[in-house]
Amino acid sequence: MIEELPNGYTYGVTGRQLTRCSTSVGANYRAACRAKSSADFINKLKIVEEEADECLYFMDLLTELNGTNLQLLKELMKEGDEILAIVVASIKTASANRNIKN
Repeated sequence: MIEELPNGYTYGVTGRQLTRCSTSVGANYRAACRAKSSADFINKLKIVEEEADECLYFMDLLTELNGTNLQLLKELMKEGDEILAIVVASIKTASANRNIKN
C-alpha cells in the first residue's frame, strides 16, 4: 500500500513513518517472544502496542489525503485495530499471571 502512494512530500514523509512503525511492530513482537523474563515480555509488548497505535495514526492521516486507496486503508486499519486489541489483551493476561506468581 505504501508503494502505491502518490508522489509528494506529505505522502513520502507519512509513508516512511508508517514503514518504520509497522516494521517495528514485527521486530518488537519477535523480541517479546525471546524475552528473558515476564517483565521483559510485558515491556516489549508495550512497545508493540505503542508502535501498532502509531501505525493507526499514520493510516488515519492518510485517509485525509486525496489519492489514497481508502478501501485498502480501511481494511488495513481494521486489521491494525485487531492486532492492537490482541496485544493489549496479551499484556493484561501476562500482567495478571505475573501478579499471581508474585
